[in-house]
Amino acid sequence: MINETRLLNDANALFSKQEYDKAIFLYGQLSSLFPENKEYPMYALFCDIATEDEAKAVSLYDYFCVVKDKNIDEAISYVMNIIEAYDGNNEKMIKILKDLANTTIESLDAIKYDDFIQLVESRGSFRVAFEDIMFSTKVAIDSKEDFFDFVTKLIDNGFNTTAYSYLDGFNEYFSYDKKVEELYKKLEEKNLATNHK
Repeated sequence: MINETRLLNDANALFSKQEYDKAIFLYGQLSSLFPENKEYPMYALFCDIATEDEAKAVSLYDYFCVVKDKNIDEAISYVMNIIEAYDGNNEKMIKILKDLANTTIESLDAIKYDDFIQLVESRGSFRVAFEDIMFSTKVAIDSKEDFFDFVTKLIDNGFNTTAYSYLDGFNEYFSYDKKVEELYKKLEEKNLATNHK
């Protein structure tokens, strides 16, 4: 008699120890023994992704583990959308960014980028406007252009650490974008200049 819970716990333990080849074998066993369970193939998929991009696999796995109990079908569909978008489907990526931004605005204290730009105009300075909100409010960005514009302004105004955290946070979405590389380079140069003062 197969103990399903124990097998799943073993597989999850292997995943967290980064032993993806062993974990995928156990998830595969679970999938064939319990074909009605929709979770197991997803875990196997995360192991597969981990062989190419571990960080992406781990964040997808974490996200899936958190949301699957609320609605397994929604969780699966969301993760599959992200995976498709990662595979170069830009329109899908933009839609996911928009959804994320809307969720962020609803669930956190967040300000839309357009509203933030109005605040910059009314305060007369990006630096002043950003200092007003930086500890209480997140800026929710739902387009690539706004994202690049915002990070560029952060760098120009000396908010280097914040710029890094935005770049690192979105890097998985735009990792092959030339503009991201340029922004990282700009940050490096800015840091070097600061350190030599």
